[in-house]
Amino acid sequence: MSSAQYKALEPQTSDEDREDIERQRHRSVPYTMGRKGSVSAGRRRCLFLAGAVLFIVAFCYLTFSMDTRLALGLGGGSDDSEEHHGLDSTNFRPLNETLHICSESYEDRRLFMQDKPRSEYENLPVIYFVTPTYPRREQIPELTRLAHTLLHVPRLHWLVADDQENCNSYLDTLLNRFGIPFTHMVSPMPSKFRNEKPAPRGVANRRAALQWLKTHNLSNGVLYFGDDDNTYDLRLFSEIRKTQIVSMFPVGLIADYGISGPVVRKGKVVAFLDSWIAGRRWPVDMAGFAVNLDYMAKYPYVNMPYKPGYEEDLFLRSIGLRMDQIEPRGSNCTEVLVWHTQTKSKKIGTLRMEGRYMDDRSNLGALLHNLKTMGVALISEDEGRNALISKNGKEKPHSLILS
Repeated sequence: MSSAQYKALEPQTSDEDREDIERQRHRSVPYTMGRKGSVSAGRRRCLFLAGAVLFIVAFCYLTFSMDTRLALGLGGGSDDSEEHHGLDSTNFRPLNETLHICSESYEDRRLFMQDKPRSEYENLPVIYFVTPTYPRREQIPELTRLAHTLLHVPRLHWLVADDQENCNSYLDTLLNRFGIPFTHMVSPMPSKFRNEKPAPRGVANRRAALQWLKTHNLSNGVLYFGDDDNTYDLRLFSEIRKTQIVSMFPVGLIADYGISGPVVRKGKVVAFLDSWIAGRRWPVDMAGFAVNLDYMAKYPYVNMPYKPGYEEDLFLRSIGLRMDQIEPRGSNCTEVLVWHTQTKSKKIGTLRMEGRYMDDRSNLGALLHNLKTMGVALISEDEGRNALISKNGKEKPHSLILS
């Protein structure tokens, strides 16, 4: 697959522009008069060449600037008179995220999926399923739950992007255990955005995944952003795999309406139903669309802003999406195939327990060590709630039971 698909688009010269250049070429402008009052042929040629170069440079600059703004969705088109809510160059950083690959596997070790051997799915396009995640108490349980959905999906590569500086070896082991082709990467949110309220969580992760796709020059497959706390109907994957440009579908449990998705008339998307419009041209949820990689490869300025609430809108603008290109899925957007379920997050607790009882005299040492590794609980000898063990309905100090 050629990397040329991701190079900057060259400005195209129109017929009118060529006529202007021809007029410029034949225009005579006096510059230096000789003894007989005429311009020397050499100086005239120099003047013409200098003018032509300046004209072409200015034209290229203006064309490039306009293409860039259109690609980023920052204006320049007939429908871009609205404000863009502070979406400036700070929000639109180039795709140069701090990205480190922790581990990856391209081998699919699953023998059967949905009661069929893996070999029967070999001709299907690959779904690149991007999951942004971050360290918290619920991280491993939610990724485990999601993995058991993805185990049923053939021809899928799972891109797990973790918002932290260092790789999590436990997560490496977990992802490898499932046998799904995967890439585990870390891409921390830039520190300048961490103190914002709300913080643009998940943006650095998704941008890192876009950068990974760009680096690998992938143009055969479908991109889908799938959060780790969503619930997915298996039919969704069959639907999005057919995406030719951009497909869209309703997402359940979104904000006040409990739903967000396209309005479809006569098989065409004509508008959107969402309880928070806020000037967005594409008021959709991140889980409510899929993009064909061959189509996306035509746009060298693919981007996603560090602006909470506007990530989807400006990403779709950056790939030049038009309303007539959208493919409605889910029985013309009448079915909900993905739900924005959310696990109630709770602060990591600290369990107070003497270190001498963390040995192999019971299962607690290994169990609590695993919980600490997964980020579910912290273990301390002098902080937190004292670990109590019950026996016959009565609480006992752990030292009494484990001695």
